[in-house]
Amino acid sequence: MIRTAVPADVPVIHAMVRELADYEKALDEARASEEQLREALFGERPAAFAHVAVTDEGEVAGFALWFLNFSTWRGVHGIYLEDLYVRPSLRGGGYGKALLTELARICVERGYERLEWSVLDWNTPSINFYKSLGARPQDEWTVYRLTDEALTALGA
Repeated sequence: MIRTAVPADVPVIHAMVRELADYEKALDEARASEEQLREALFGERPAAFAHVAVTDEGEVAGFALWFLNFSTWRGVHGIYLEDLYVRPSLRGGGYGKALLTELARICVERGYERLEWSVLDWNTPSINFYKSLGARPQDEWTVYRLTDEALTALGA
C-alpha cells in the first residue's frame, strides 16, 4: 500500500534517509535532523512531499521524497524525486515500483510532464530497475552543485 506520509512517519523516514546515505557511501554527509525533515514536509510552508510504502503488517517498507520543479521549455511543473528507498530486506516486493507509479499518477493527474531523479552511476541494480520502467538516462546533462564554503563564498 502506498500512502501520503504523515508527521508520525518522520522518524522512520529519517532512519531510512540515513540507511540510504550509508548505502551510497556518504553517511557523513547526511546531516539533516528529524526536526528539519518534519519542518520541510509538514511545516508552515512545506517545500517537500513524501509517500511511504507500507507492508500488509503495517511496517514502512520504503519512501519517496519529492518536490516540484518547473520546465521553462514545457511551461509546466514536474516532480523531482530526491530520494527513493526500499529497505533491503523488502526489496523485490514491488514497493519501489508502487512508489514510482504513485508519483507518475500524480504527474498525469496534475498535468505535470516530467518525473525526474538522479542515480549514482555505479548503482547498477537501480539503473536496471529504472530502465525496466521505461526511464532513460539524460547523458547529455552534467549535474553541478554548490555547497559549504563555495556556496557561502558565492552568496556572501
